[in-house]
Amino acid sequence: MADTEARTLPTVSLHEIVLLTARIGIFAFGGGMSGIVFQEVVTKRKWLSEDEFLSGLAVSQIIPGANVTNLVVYIGQQLRGAPGAASAVFGLLFGPFFFVIGAFLIYDSIKDIGEISAGLMGITAAAMGIVLMVVIRGALRGGQGSIGLVVTAATTAAVALLHFPLIPVVLLLAPISVALAWLRLHRHG
Repeated sequence: MADTEARTLPTVSLHEIVLLTARIGIFAFGGGMSGIVFQEVVTKRKWLSEDEFLSGLAVSQIIPGANVTNLVVYIGQQLRGAPGAASAVFGLLFGPFFFVIGAFLIYDSIKDIGEISAGLMGITAAAMGIVLMVVIRGALRGGQGSIGLVVTAATTAAVALLHFPLIPVVLLLAPISVALAWLRLHRHG
């Protein structure tokens, strides 16, 4: 088929869209979701061509929002218009919504058990350590060296210790950080 020819899309029911996106939402985690969507929509079901899918993937990555959500909106819209887009989002979010509610209910019922509470505090400390490591590496790799660390420390102190609102702190410190980095670049470059 030539690229200029219009392809007739298959007739897909809203029910089929909901079921597929629900399955994707429940079983697919992380960045690999678009690969799973490709397998299901292009390879297995042939609902879209590879070019149509890749066009939707490109659009889904440049507009705000979660890529896979944007992608299923595109797919649903291509197949069934606005009702298809709404069905795709509903299906994608339905399973995870109830999973999160269930996890919260379980957590809420066991959070006060001493061993559980201690274990969760340990997990929290480990997670905070990982976040701190990422922040420090990011500050050092940002090309600013100690300047990045100082701005990071100042931002953290202002927000976490002094309880200043984040947005004004960032609006104040970001231009300072940019100016210091610019000066350093032109002094050494």
